[in-house]
Amino acid sequence: MYYLSKRIEIAFAHQLQLDYESPCRRQHGHNAIVTVYCRAEELNANGMVVDFKHVKEIVKERLDHRCLNDLFDFNPTAENIARWICDQIPQCYKVTVQESEGNIAAYVKDLCADDEGL
Repeated sequence: MYYLSKRIEIAFAHQLQLDYESPCRRQHGHNAIVTVYCRAEELNANGMVVDFKHVKEIVKERLDHRCLNDLFDFNPTAENIARWICDQIPQCYKVTVQESEGNIAAYVKDLCADDEGL
């Protein structure tokens, strides 16, 4: 099995829909670090799991310097952003989104469900 990770810095704004009072209910921004983890049993014709550049393009071109509420019909929490990114890259099995020094969310794809076609 081959593994790679790509670390990408992005800036975005969002406003969370919460059922409790929080400053995050107001629009605010983050300089976030997204780490994308990919794997493959076999390398592609270019000898790669996936091109680092393609991973960067998917994340940066779609999310960087954007208001995520304008892009998505889901609540743009770090957890939901991590899952959305993971779903965009077929070789991806895990994504972490670090919104600030102490706040990191992760999404890990259920590899067993994928293997069974679920």
